[in-house]
Amino acid sequence: MNKKTAYILFFFLLMNSCTEKVDVALDNTYTRLVVDGDISPDTAEYCIKLTKTADYFFNEPVPPVTNARVFLSDGETIIPLSETDSGISGIYATKPTFAGKPDRDYTLHINLSEEISGKSNFDATCKLNHVTPLDSIRAVFEPDWGSEGIWKIQLWAQEPGDEVNYYLFNLYRNGNLITDTITKKVVADDKFYNGSYMNGIDVLYLNNAHKWETIYPGDTITLQMSGITEEYYNFIMQVQQSGFSIPFFSGPPANVKGNISNGGVGFFAAYSNTFAKALVR
Repeated sequence: MNKKTAYILFFFLLMNSCTEKVDVALDNTYTRLVVDGDISPDTAEYCIKLTKTADYFFNEPVPPVTNARVFLSDGETIIPLSETDSGISGIYATKPTFAGKPDRDYTLHINLSEEISGKSNFDATCKLNHVTPLDSIRAVFEPDWGSEGIWKIQLWAQEPGDEVNYYLFNLYRNGNLITDTITKKVVADDKFYNGSYMNGIDVLYLNNAHKWETIYPGDTITLQMSGITEEYYNFIMQVQQSGFSIPFFSGPPANVKGNISNGGVGFFAAYSNTFAKALVR
């Protein structure tokens, strides 16, 4: 009986302690510049988006950074970027005729019209790597995987084997991007295939139960394989593990290591692309 009474007293003490009010202080984070954009050797208009970070419970769209001076340099040429929408968007674009050149280091220079946390100049540098060409791709359906089966996207290509290479994969269905957020993109290295022929290796899996992002017989799929830097590979891995998507950020993911100087957040990326198409059967 004494032991039973002791258990009852312990239970009530525990319940009383659990109902005590606890105030959690959530400090505001200091504002940072956020940079999101990339370039490649494919001729196109490339955009760099500049915004500010916001507090964790900020319930409005993150504020754009407008009226900045933004340009690229490759050691030989200065490429100015112009803000779209007459200086109200925070999106800065190259001319449609721009194309990056492989094996060059591209530096993004940003000069703000108004300081952010006491800083107005930011830089980011990324090497534009080559990528091995894709030979072909195939979609294979596995009906016994998951509740409604999965689609495996396989590729064939010769891995160069000169060094450790890093890859980014995107998938298009009938011309529309399926991997449309950073959490859906796939990154990989070639440590297991370095110098070998990649003979039908699996690079993407699509859950057939997710009807908004699966594929169907008769669809045309396009796989984009990009040759990225190790730094960008690590950045994507960190963002995916943090559970946040681009565009970002509120406060917490600021510890994800990007390549923006002066405490800026995000990444400026440069990479080459190769594409292959297939008809889903």
